[in-house]
Amino acid sequence: MATYQYRCAGCGTFDVIRPIGRALAEEPCGSCAGPARRVFTAPLLARTSTHLARALHAQEASAHEPRVVTDVPAARRRPTPPADPRQAGLPKP
Repeated sequence: MATYQYRCAGCGTFDVIRPIGRALAEEPCGSCAGPARRVFTAPLLARTSTHLARALHAQEASAHEPRVVTDVPAARRRPTPPADPRQAGLPKP
């Protein structure tokens, strides 16, 4: 579905959602039912964020060429607590 914009002489612009390629040159206004001409505007293209694009690419690649794990990943180390509990409230470097 695509969103097409029309302009009514009395009421202003409004949007109509139709299948792609099915837009009419004129559309009746929703407010006054008068004729409204189609306004040609830039298409509404959305870009995918970098993180989402990377995740989608990894998902697509794993369908054809799954990665084989050869060893267990290293465990993450937790920072060791300070020996003196009074130092726990101090800012960390």
